[in-house]
Amino acid sequence: MAKDMTGQNIVKPSAESLAASAKAASKKGLPPVHLWNPPFCGDLDIQIKRDGTWFYLGTPFGRPELVRLFSTILKREGDDYFLVTPVEKVGITVDDAPFVAVDFNADGGDLVFETNVGDFATAGPDHPIRVERDPETGEPSPYVLIRSNLEALIDRKSFYRLVDIGEHQMHEGERWFGVTSRGQFFPIIPSAELEG
Repeated sequence: MAKDMTGQNIVKPSAESLAASAKAASKKGLPPVHLWNPPFCGDLDIQIKRDGTWFYLGTPFGRPELVRLFSTILKREGDDYFLVTPVEKVGITVDDAPFVAVDFNADGGDLVFETNVGDFATAGPDHPIRVERDPETGEPSPYVLIRSNLEALIDRKSFYRLVDIGEHQMHEGERWFGVTSRGQFFPIIPSAELEG
């Protein structure tokens, strides 16, 4: 077994060791991953597909509670994603966004999104909605910020429901079609493109 500079055994992180650490850290709600900065321990063969499915060693996770557990120790730094504990940090692959917004409720005019891992976020200044458009096809990809620099791709059925409740408003000197939540307007598409 390899040893570090102090003579301590180096244990390569595994999905099992991360799960045990995540379970211990999440007993009182979401762990404070933004405060953790452990040393990088290498990459782990975990991939989150665009549809929100998690894979380990090429096989989909079979237990939703394990996906939920790992989602609580997910951290984004720049364009890279990591699973972190107070003592470990491993890189994982995220195809698009780490979460999928699978539903929302219009609660008193506010849009409350639910993700595939059971998180809830009310769209507003702290949880903005943004829409990216494919430069070639024009296909929209809508996102909502869930927590700590981690977004959810809004699924197609929820996006169509947003379009159903959308409205035209002026935004930064132009007329846009979009939605409002917590008093903030989120543009989806320029009105001229809908009306033209």
